[in-house]
Amino acid sequence: MAPTADTLRRSPLHDRHAAAGARLIPFAGWEMPVQYEGIGPEHVAVRTRAGVFDVSHMGQVETSGPDAEAFLQRVLSNDVSRIEPGRAQYSVLCREDGGVLDDLFTYNLGRSYLTVTNAANHERDFAWLAEQSAPFDVTVRDAADDYAMLALQGPEARSLLARHLDGEAPARMRTARARVAGVECLVCGTGYTGEDGVELLTAPAGAPAVWDALTADGAAPVGLGARDTLRLEVCFHLYGNDLSEERTPLEAGLGWCCKLETGFIGSDALRAAEPTDVLVPFAFSGPGIPRPGNPVRIAGEQAGVVTSGTLSPCLGIGIGMAYVPKRSAAPGTPIEVDVRGRMRAAEVRGKPLYRKD
Repeated sequence: MAPTADTLRRSPLHDRHAAAGARLIPFAGWEMPVQYEGIGPEHVAVRTRAGVFDVSHMGQVETSGPDAEAFLQRVLSNDVSRIEPGRAQYSVLCREDGGVLDDLFTYNLGRSYLTVTNAANHERDFAWLAEQSAPFDVTVRDAADDYAMLALQGPEARSLLARHLDGEAPARMRTARARVAGVECLVCGTGYTGEDGVELLTAPAGAPAVWDALTADGAAPVGLGARDTLRLEVCFHLYGNDLSEERTPLEAGLGWCCKLETGFIGSDALRAAEPTDVLVPFAFSGPGIPRPGNPVRIAGEQAGVVTSGTLSPCLGIGIGMAYVPKRSAAPGTPIEVDVRGRMRAAEVRGKPLYRKD
């Protein structure tokens, strides 16, 4: 049964979103803001100044105990032994056959690890991790109710944060505990926009004070709509679109975070795999906006399907990502995208699609 307005979860910032006139929509079992002023202006605010997102719908799993590192090395695709205390690492969670269950960020907090999951996958991820932990001396705890999560992103994000931070913000891919607007936070040098900035994890009761301080100081409230256009301009993956159980991380271009020598679940299947299809970014050369599910043709033949697509606010053209045959993945390869029965000319591009220069 689909969630109703009465069963959707609400973030501790729900009243702030409503007061700001946000358009609220169901998303992964939550009622979340998709936009405030509009996707275009919010997108540009993040690219040019600073914007703040409520991403409290994301999940968290805490892993602790003597075998914590060994356990995470078994279930995560990257080399967990390289995450020193105070650092962060991106990885994927795979099935035995190499299909992707989720993509994750893991933070080494010293005495424990905190792994951030995608909202729609959190319950499944936690159940999978709990099941796989049985042979290890570890405690795997669902910590999602312990945290609200905000993302402050943009070229002015760090200077804005500094005015409310008791201490120094961590560098990219590092973490630190500090007070923001008087609230204890885990400050992480990570994000999903292609801009500099931080993600702030705090107790739910403290989130409104942090949100109020940042927005009062000029951070634009930004919804999930602009979060999607921002990540697509820089070719960051969205689970359920560009990543799935039916695709391997090698097909998705994530071989760089798959350290096969660690023996993680799925590594044997990936070692034997030779992708025939790969995920590529593309851009239209004329009018039209690609959408997920649009067929892709190359040299007149059906060749793939769009996984993510939008109108790029910064480039002013339709952009997207699609799985196509590996032989057709070189940048500059002409393709066509069927948008509601009209063939739109496009070409494969390199990553990222948007560059500041």
